Amino acid sequence: MIPPLVEDTMHYRSIYDLNATIARHASRLPADIDLVVGIPRSGLLAANLLSLLTNLPLADLDGYLAGRLTSSGKTKSQAKLNVTMDSIRRVLILDDSINVGSAMQEARARIAAAGFGHECIYAAVYGQRPEHEGCDFIFEVLPQPRIFQWNLMHHNFLARACIDIDGVLCQDPTEAENDDGERYVEFLLNAAPLHRPTKPLGTLVTSRLEKYRPQTERWLADQGIAYEKLVMLDLPSAEERRRQGAHGSFKAEYYRRSDAILFIESELPQARKIAQMSKKPVLCLETHTLFDRSNAFDEGLQVARNLQAAPYRPPLARQVKQALKASLGASQYEKLKRFRARLQF
Repeated sequence: MIPPLVEDTMHYRSIYDLNATIARHASRLPADIDLVVGIPRSGLLAANLLSLLTNLPLADLDGYLAGRLTSSGKTKSQAKLNVTMDSIRRVLILDDSINVGSAMQEARARIAAAGFGHECIYAAVYGQRPEHEGCDFIFEVLPQPRIFQWNLMHHNFLARACIDIDGVLCQDPTEAENDDGERYVEFLLNAAPLHRPTKPLGTLVTSRLEKYRPQTERWLADQGIAYEKLVMLDLPSAEERRRQGAHGSFKAEYYRRSDAILFIESELPQARKIAQMSKKPVLCLETHTLFDRSNAFDEGLQVARNLQAAPYRPPLARQVKQALKASLGASQYEKLKRFRARLQF
């Protein structure tokens, strides 16, 4: 029997999830909204997605209070977008989430003080309960603890997390750079940053070898990344690490014994393995999937999301054309096209 994961459920929503939730529930809103206003900062993301979906004018809260609406650019239908402050009757004030409701209360107070006389509807995409005081619509109930892709690296919970380095804080090394030699040292010292945390991190748990601690610590210091502990794999070489296949098991064992509440991992196979072995939540940034007791042992997990998160690949015919052009050169490729055209004629 497969042992269950820890009972504490953590909730995660990606930007893909945010857009899907808005699209799924937008029809619940009144049909005669004239303007969508986003509460800074995260509410602006939700408001932008909703305004594009519904083809409604958009403003941020400060702009709305100053009588300034966001320009619309070129669209198929300009009629709904050509509004003025005088023509507006009903306004939707939107935030990405509501917890205690302080941001929503502040927005209400500022709008009331402006005295525009517009009818304002207050909404949040995610709320802890179906109803919140001062909020007219909750698109989806999402209890705490919860984290979002758009504030992942700016959240206080990072101090209680285990975080991978390669693929999370910096780009992964290329095959050429990953030589366990001079090129790898060069990579460690000059790796391109990927996600930049603005909060102190708990424990960095990496499959980098212990012998590369000085270079890793120097890069972290250069990037201004604050952390409590750095845990590295104590093996003599990358070859031995590959032979043992120690990446996921090493991370899982440390995480299991720690009091961390989340592991942030870059690669999908390792994320699933860490969740399975530790029986604790693991967030995979490759697919923006949160593994917990409900899905860590599901081999067919969220195929659609994995495809959505995968890098874009052009159709096969275009890939063949690109390969031929790269190998033959532009002039020879054009000759081949003319020859093929004559054969078809």
